[in-house]
Amino acid sequence: MEGGNSLNLQLQQLPLATAAVSVQSHADSFSYKENLIGALLAIFGHLVISIALNLQKYSHIRLAGSKDPRAYFKTKTWWCGLFLLVLGELGVFSSYAFAPLSLIVPLSAVSVIASAIIGIIFIKEKWKPKDFLRRYVLSFVGCGLAIVGTYLLITFGPNSHEKMTGENITRHLVSWPFLLYMLVEIIIFCLLLYFYKEKNANYIVVILLLVALLGSMTVVTVKAVAGMIVVSIQGNLQLDYPIFYIMLVCMIATAIFQATFLAQASQLYDSSQIASIGYILSTTVAITAGATFYLDFTGEDVLHICMFALGCLIAFLGVFLITRNRKKSVPFEPYISMDAMPGMQNMHDKGIAVQPDLKASFSYGALENNDNMPEIYTPATLPIVQEQHGSKGVSAPPYRVLEHSKKE
Repeated sequence: MEGGNSLNLQLQQLPLATAAVSVQSHADSFSYKENLIGALLAIFGHLVISIALNLQKYSHIRLAGSKDPRAYFKTKTWWCGLFLLVLGELGVFSSYAFAPLSLIVPLSAVSVIASAIIGIIFIKEKWKPKDFLRRYVLSFVGCGLAIVGTYLLITFGPNSHEKMTGENITRHLVSWPFLLYMLVEIIIFCLLLYFYKEKNANYIVVILLLVALLGSMTVVTVKAVAGMIVVSIQGNLQLDYPIFYIMLVCMIATAIFQATFLAQASQLYDSSQIASIGYILSTTVAITAGATFYLDFTGEDVLHICMFALGCLIAFLGVFLITRNRKKSVPFEPYISMDAMPGMQNMHDKGIAVQPDLKASFSYGALENNDNMPEIYTPATLPIVQEQHGSKGVSAPPYRVLEHSKKE
């Protein structure tokens, strides 16, 4: 009898265990489906943004090279680019509501890949095959590496999915890991801002680290706002929570300050350097913020985390190779400007501009190399007039001409 009862008990427990396994597999497949939806929305958004920016750039270049008196905002091409830009931003914004933050942020490499491909396809100059491969081999290798890294990111990305409700976001906001992370980030941000403003540390790493720290808060708030909007559309209204408006204000404020620092960096450094270094720093800091605030990697095994990190490194290398091959823009400088003369009033700045020393790394006119500048500007050697002390009839000259050598 005892054997029969134990057999019946095992038969009763078997359907329950089978149902639990099926529910778990269904939840995993659903979460992977959400990851795929979010990744596809992010890839679509970045592709459309890249096309839109290139369309607007093409509109400006075409107007600058023609005699068309119209403004850029009166052309159809510019408005088409603006429409695609808004559509792409909406796609990226909505992707944060479906997939984890740590998965969506690295996918901005798609925009760099698309820009490189568009630049190669629409090239205006004619090249020989050998020159073309020598010139663009880094771009091809970088695109391949970035695509491989993107595939690894999507395949081994974090699989944490949590409803973005007001209670969940508030609980994450007051958790001790995020509070400790915020304290460290605020201290680092204040130190960098002090060195940047007071000590004139205009290094590209300093400026882009400020951008990355602000950007991490931007993506954290974007995911909260987008997730709460999607949950509200599904029927559970979240717009009456004060945390929604707090996140909305933080999102707008950090985005504005981030754009300000990016504009200052673009005035000092080349756009290719900003694209590569900014992508690496912003992605690293944003993944750290997402893992701290939303606990993206909770429950993930070591293999998935290592493969995800490998995908990030490969994507970083690909973006670096793509941006390394871009031409650096050389601004046009006149041959000689009036404010380069000693004591001449500067027309651009309100002050006296003094001509710099010849030993400095400045170039005037068509002189690209200053190595031979002392030889060019060496004073002419004049004959020496000796003083005659013994002759009374010959008077000494009122001045004395000395010989200048190149060493002096």
